[in-house]
Amino acid sequence: MIRDLYSVRVQPAEGGATPLTEEEEQRARAVLFSDLGNIIAERGWVRFPAYSPEERRRLVDVAHRLSAHWGQHVFVEAEDQCAMKLSLAGHGWQPADPLLPEAGGRGLRGVG
Repeated sequence: MIRDLYSVRVQPAEGGATPLTEEEEQRARAVLFSDLGNIIAERGWVRFPAYSPEERRRLVDVAHRLSAHWGQHVFVEAEDQCAMKLSLAGHGWQPADPLLPEAGGRGLRGVG
């Protein structure tokens, strides 16, 4: 199968500047804060893809913001090279579940 690729951008080298503008970065973090926060509040943990160092930094920042917002620590751990887990204390790992459930009909779903 042949796929056409449109609007493909070359990613900067590791440690380089983010490909998002400051406003886009703030919006991305706000969406992650809301969507991942809702899932964590519901089931105590969430797994989310993070393929680059910038995506991992973004998730760590979201976890810190959720910790400050809720007044309880949100733990962050790298599961492997492609995913991170954010969880509340006392919520163990449950590998049978999908990465992300449907989030309020908005179609937020992980790969897996």
